[in-house]
Amino acid sequence: MYHRFNENKYPSTNIQMDVFTKQINIIKDKRYEFENPKNFDLTFNKPKSKKKILLTIDDAFSSFYENAWPFLKKNKIPFILFVSTEPVGKNGYMTWDQIREVEKENFAFIGNHSHSHEYLLDLSFKDFKKDIDNSIKIFDEKLGYNSIFFSYPFGEYSLEQKNYIKKKFKYAFGQHSGVIDFNKDIYELPRFPINEKYGDLKRFNFLIDLLPLQSKSILPIDKYITNNNPPKLIINFFNDQKNLKNINCFSDEGNNWEKSKVVFEKNKLIVNFREKFIFRRGRINCSLNDTDGWRWLGLQFSVKLN
Repeated sequence: MYHRFNENKYPSTNIQMDVFTKQINIIKDKRYEFENPKNFDLTFNKPKSKKKILLTIDDAFSSFYENAWPFLKKNKIPFILFVSTEPVGKNGYMTWDQIREVEKENFAFIGNHSHSHEYLLDLSFKDFKKDIDNSIKIFDEKLGYNSIFFSYPFGEYSLEQKNYIKKKFKYAFGQHSGVIDFNKDIYELPRFPINEKYGDLKRFNFLIDLLPLQSKSILPIDKYITNNNPPKLIINFFNDQKNLKNINCFSDEGNNWEKSKVVFEKNKLIVNFREKFIFRRGRINCSLNDTDGWRWLGLQFSVKLN
């Protein structure tokens, strides 16, 4: 997941183009193919014999159009560009003409990123629905269709909001890290955020080779923490997953990244968080050095201000 390109004022969401081109070359050197979003939809439920890489860009900043788009177009590299409809055409954002220009290419897909790009959890459910419906209406007016892809602003959502997104889209992406496999919840798809801090080439090399840590189910279903802070996290793995006792999890409750306290019950992993997660979000990442390589599973909780 990318946002800005060559915008030095925003290191938490920016990537330098020279670094970005090196990252693309790393993908090519490893002989990984880029996933065309069209094929992503057609083949999602089919097990893959080899890894593919899906690029996503959130927010449709002007810096994407000016810097990354010419490179991606020249090399015909597939991607999804997620657009929030309210800021389109404002200072620092792409225009609808530019978005339509990008959308004409058969390797470029436009995804929906809400209307306002507000913290949607701060809205009443009525206003949340109004925001989403407004974005869909504008997509229909400007592009002639609504996208099948949605990206949650800030990766935040409640179960109630997620269930509404299910009615309007086929897939939804968060901002928790992880590798997509066909067992993943298609309305909670993970992505690795890439920026100046977390985009160095050594880390990128590691991320590109990661394998999915597949699970049968994850509780709680609702990732929005209201009065159940900290939540009790239970991950049920498949019977054929080996080396489960070698899993290491790190979480940031209390705003400190430390090793999580875990308990195993056969193929069930129970995480007993040390203390409460602080407002506005919390994360846990679990990794397993398996026989085929490193596997990764990340989760993000949204935390209500009490």
